[in-house]
Amino acid sequence: MKFVECAGTPYEIGLQHGRSASNEIRRGIKFYEDFFQETTKLSWENVSQTASKFLPLLQNDWPGYLEELQGLAEGADLPFLSILAMNVRTEIAYGMFTDGCTALSWKTNNASFLAQNWDWQEEQKPNLIRLRIHQPSKPSIEMITEAGIIGKIGLNSSGLGVCLNAIRARGVDFEKLPCHLALRVCLELTSKHEAVDVLKKAGVASACHILVADSSGGLGLECAHTDIVELPMSENGIVIHTNHFIKEHVGVKESRQLLDSPFRLQRIEYLIRSCREAHPASKDIQLFLEDEENYPTSICRAQTGKSMAATVFSIIMTLHEGYADIKVGRPTEDGETFRLTPQAQAENSVH
Repeated sequence: MKFVECAGTPYEIGLQHGRSASNEIRRGIKFYEDFFQETTKLSWENVSQTASKFLPLLQNDWPGYLEELQGLAEGADLPFLSILAMNVRTEIAYGMFTDGCTALSWKTNNASFLAQNWDWQEEQKPNLIRLRIHQPSKPSIEMITEAGIIGKIGLNSSGLGVCLNAIRARGVDFEKLPCHLALRVCLELTSKHEAVDVLKKAGVASACHILVADSSGGLGLECAHTDIVELPMSENGIVIHTNHFIKEHVGVKESRQLLDSPFRLQRIEYLIRSCREAHPASKDIQLFLEDEENYPTSICRAQTGKSMAATVFSIIMTLHEGYADIKVGRPTEDGETFRLTPQAQAENSVH
């Protein structure tokens, strides 16, 4: 997986990202151009114009992200609205996307873990990058993201991490934060409580579940375009989520629940409950992510038959020690492995 390291002003960060990952960004845009045409009959021009509805929000409330996206478009030599559309793809699709899958947070007596299998179409796997960002007066960030998207799944140098579960539900509010930018907001803060406060004030534009955690444990934020409902830790220090609403949301109805989502939620709860380790470690969580009960639509998902998605990568964040371990591809198969260390100093060159 390509490693991209950026530092400087928002525009400079975007410029470095765009220049370093231009090929991956172009392939990703082609992937989503085809995807939108096939699933929603929207042309990429229509998608880009819809994305422009977020411009007033960015200009007024989040100008740093606007500058970063402008730099990204310049660096990749692509139209600005194409880059914006990538970053608000979930909102434009009105709940058509089902990436996100199984996520968990587990606070034990001596550890805090955050983990996820991210399931999506394998065609997009070559367009993932490992992105590390250094900004003045903010925590450094390291995440796995689709090239061209500035907020995704990862952690920061303050030991705060985020995961994402997509939820199929109609409705979008163009005056609230798109879910991928909401992930980026979290990664620029120093505690889960601070992240919750900021997101609840700003609102999230569409349906998703954001699981935010630090050394004190996790907190789920089940988001709809109308509200945000908190999912606190259980008495055993656990928060789990898949791809459907667990709580009621005012004026919101799921478009079409992913059929295997309730099973995966029950299964991950069972696996955690069955773990007999007095002090669970990342190796125990790795076994959860490898689970193939109900294959191919299992926690470790496979692209088989009608199931078009597969586990594209897995991540286990050891937040109390400030790092995350990545496995590219399905956790049960051979694949690239590496560690995210956002606290590492900026290197001399951008990769």
